[in-house]
Amino acid sequence: MKEKQSSITAAGIAVARAVESEKAEGVRICYDPYAAKFLNPWFFRFMRFFIDTGYAELAGPGVQGFLVARCRYMDDLLSSKLGEGLQQLVILGAGLDSRAYRFEQIRQGIKVFEVDHPATLQVKMNKVKAVLGELPEYVAYVGLDFNRETLQECLLNYGYDEHKKTLFIWEGVVMYLTPQAVASTLDFISQHSGGGSLVVFDYMYSALMDGSVRHGEVSRMRRVRTFSGEGLTFSIPEGTAKEFLEQHGFTNIKDVSSEDLHGRYFIGANSRRKVAWGYGIVSGEVG
Repeated sequence: MKEKQSSITAAGIAVARAVESEKAEGVRICYDPYAAKFLNPWFFRFMRFFIDTGYAELAGPGVQGFLVARCRYMDDLLSSKLGEGLQQLVILGAGLDSRAYRFEQIRQGIKVFEVDHPATLQVKMNKVKAVLGELPEYVAYVGLDFNRETLQECLLNYGYDEHKKTLFIWEGVVMYLTPQAVASTLDFISQHSGGGSLVVFDYMYSALMDGSVRHGEVSRMRRVRTFSGEGLTFSIPEGTAKEFLEQHGFTNIKDVSSEDLHGRYFIGANSRRKVAWGYGIVSGEVG
């Protein structure tokens, strides 16, 4: 992304969460009461118009479905790990993520590290102060350019304890990083976190990124790269995510497809909603 520009992608993802959160409790897939509050009001209204009119779904069938299902899946995983004695939470590429503020168990004593590009992080901190009145003491805001720096260079300086059981959430990020940046981050997690720690991230299939399978949303992301500064650079071939994480020292790996997400969350009134093919969510445990 551009050096002094906050992430446009992070704002777009927050819009998807905010619109979904306005739906009735029995209908919505995910719920994030802070998403709309963290957004610029005019930007939210502008983007919501494209979602409400159906244009966003027409341009990228199933993409909104994947975004909200991804949020829900990672929320469910976080809830599960909190129940198993999670000690630290690291949110990589935190953007406008609100998990540190909307999970009660986190507010009661879990140390959180929000890691992101300094420009995006500053916008986030300003939003948090505006909404909450102050920056919570249990959250450390760690400025990092994944393509130029490593977690080891930055995270340890903010009080991260490499012996504690930690969950690393990496949502909507890796497809914009270099393979080297992804590898170094995974190596840090596998080598510098306590036993039972877990990383979860979503990724794009190589066939979607290289154009073998065409999708309107991917074409749009390439067209707006000049403005966003966020180009698609990393992917994993379909069906190989388990092998990829094993190469970086992870075990107990789970690879979830769009079909899996649809079957898990899109039932009843939501059964006709689409979840775009070409995206997966994978998690791996530190032994």
